[in-house]
Amino acid sequence: MKTLLHICCAPCSIYPVKTMRADGIDVTGFFYNNNIHPYTEYIKRRDALVQYAKFADLEIIFRDDYDLEGFLRSMIFREANRCAFCYHERLNVTALYAREAGYDSFTTTLLYSIYQKHDMIKEIGESAGKSAGIHFCYSDFRPGWKEGVTESKRLELYRQKYCGCIYSEKERYLTA
Repeated sequence: MKTLLHICCAPCSIYPVKTMRADGIDVTGFFYNNNIHPYTEYIKRRDALVQYAKFADLEIIFRDDYDLEGFLRSMIFREANRCAFCYHERLNVTALYAREAGYDSFTTTLLYSIYQKHDMIKEIGESAGKSAGIHFCYSDFRPGWKEGVTESKRLELYRQKYCGCIYSEKERYLTA
């Protein structure tokens, strides 16, 4: 089975890639994250994924159309539900790409993070898959959280301290 894996960042991809491969899944990464702010943060995350992909011999498709303005326009007056809109955007783009490129299914590393809204991601992923006509391959990757953190440190990968959006960056500094 060929699965397209939406990747938010390199550290979050380590455990999902490992477990998917162990299950015999042919996995390809897909980097599409126009939510990340500032652009220098986006570049750090993209470069860390390039570094990890070389180590893991993982093919990555980069959709590098950094549309911060489009992301912000979609969030205006929806800040309280911003995560749902952000997940929806990234998973819909991933589902459509997966279908058009002939993959059997798609999934996301967002299901790895203990900080993300897991049930919401699952629901939106399933909806995106249904709309695009491709299977959303659900898996709870959170049990591998510590393993992925340990491995990312061992590999000296860049590790971020917020989800990526300008709103979470603000929260990071206001609550620190």
